[in-house]
Amino acid sequence: MQLIKQGLDGLQDGAEFDLVVIGAGGAGLSAAVFAAIDGAKVLVVEHTEFVGGTTAWSAGTTWVPGTHHSAAVNPSDTLAEAAKYLNHAVGEQAPAALREAFLNNGAQAVAHIESRSSMKFRPYPKHPDYISDLPGSTLNGRALEPVPFDGRLLGDLFSLLRPPIPEFTVLGGMMVDRTDINHLLAMTQSWASFQHAVRIVWRHLGDRLRYTRGARLVMGNALVGRLLHSLAQHTHATLALQTSVDALERDDSGRVVAVRLRSGSAVCRVLAHKGVVLASGGFNRDVALRAEKLPGIPAEWCPAAPGHTGEALALARGLGAVEGQGAQSPAFWAPVSLRQRADGSTAVFPHFVMDRAKPGMITVNQAGERFVNESTSYHLFALGMQAAQQAVPAYLIADAKALRHYGMGMVRPGGKGLAPFLADGYLTEGATLNALAQKLNISAEGLAQSVANNNTFAQTGVDTQFQRGVTAYQQNIGDAAVGGPNPNLGTMSEGPYYAVKLYPGDIGAAQGLQTNAHAQVLNAQGQVIAGLYAVGNDMNSIMGGVYPAPGITIGPSLVFAYLATQHARAVGASAVGANP
Repeated sequence: MQLIKQGLDGLQDGAEFDLVVIGAGGAGLSAAVFAAIDGAKVLVVEHTEFVGGTTAWSAGTTWVPGTHHSAAVNPSDTLAEAAKYLNHAVGEQAPAALREAFLNNGAQAVAHIESRSSMKFRPYPKHPDYISDLPGSTLNGRALEPVPFDGRLLGDLFSLLRPPIPEFTVLGGMMVDRTDINHLLAMTQSWASFQHAVRIVWRHLGDRLRYTRGARLVMGNALVGRLLHSLAQHTHATLALQTSVDALERDDSGRVVAVRLRSGSAVCRVLAHKGVVLASGGFNRDVALRAEKLPGIPAEWCPAAPGHTGEALALARGLGAVEGQGAQSPAFWAPVSLRQRADGSTAVFPHFVMDRAKPGMITVNQAGERFVNESTSYHLFALGMQAAQQAVPAYLIADAKALRHYGMGMVRPGGKGLAPFLADGYLTEGATLNALAQKLNISAEGLAQSVANNNTFAQTGVDTQFQRGVTAYQQNIGDAAVGGPNPNLGTMSEGPYYAVKLYPGDIGAAQGLQTNAHAQVLNAQGQVIAGLYAVGNDMNSIMGGVYPAPGITIGPSLVFAYLATQHARAVGASAVGANP
């Protein structure tokens, strides 16, 4: 692979490629790898200095039903059941034809990339669909995770991989997934956990002698690392970093045939014989589109990577491309907490599954009242925040016992080292519920009643307000080890009491460019803009702004990257026509 870090040095004006991919996140790298392993000459253009996009910061979960991995943990699952589930969850909020293309080609896409590259997945033993009370849902088999990857195999390319969010690492840059976390928490209780913990810590200490962070990659970093390693094996692949696209050019027939690139003061035009794939990550860092689509949600609440500026989408709209319509929401969401780092930057921490769903915790609004099922999916939780009264910010509340067991956001389990979090206001402490309410400036009466109600529900196992803990998904992210009648409910009685402020943060774009089943971009008349494809968050989500399962952004990104490159390979132009 040829690497161009800045300035377009080594990339000649008029250089010819089969495929040009705009964006080096998970979707863009997937498209590039699919193209490269099938022999295409491919150029990947990335706006930032890192590869990986938001995928590198994610759990890396990849939701693709019906793969050969599924049978290992759920042999009875079928594509018909997956289709039933999506039909109930998504319905008419996105075209059924795109869901059908996704389901019918998912297994082939996964098998193809695993057999021809370094990409390797595994099924997690239990990873339920998020709306698990709908027909067709399942507890496992559809959600795949990348196998941990040795970043040392990347050599000098390791420094190009977007580092994980620091607050998601331990011991100065050691990445951990939920398997590691469980072992670390149980290392004094289990010999197997002790061995696992010692093994990964010892490996990390060795890595730190050579690198600024751990090189044992898990979750999204493992997925991106494997894709980058795969692309690096192909001499007919080129990666240009810190490079923007100034224009998409068409020939006399209207087909997209070239792109104009800019890096610093350097500019050049390159040809794309078989097409251009847009995979720039969506609109979330576009100031104007945020104001239009996400009013009242500051960019400072967005935990997504910084490269999603919307520039590529604007170029596509200039050619007549239109956005998909009818979605539940233009973005996918999670509750986030904010804390200023020592360097002045802001840490935006998504509260996915490690705290808010656990027993001994509730979330209240500024009246001290619960307003949402705390154990629902992070997407529905954050939508609930926006729909409720006085719930932005909301307050995640825990007693001392729950804080020790589960932590709260950036505060780690164990109950130690609280002083810095208390000093800067990230964590608020009150000796009593009344004292906590006064510090938060919320209703003490409302908070006391909410905790009293919770304690009653914990005893009976039934949340009569919001039905917390009634589905398999919710129960899975609770804690059955507490021994109560409901794994998501626990009494709150041990002071002091703690709170962390929560805000609704957009974790990715759901609304993108309208496409067909080959990922070809369409205009307002539903006609194909020849030579132009969109995948990842640049493509309108096939889930219609619904978040039905873990990995429903990365899974379709992978599959439609496959479909786009297969289509471009089959029907791409053999020569570039005249300039527009």
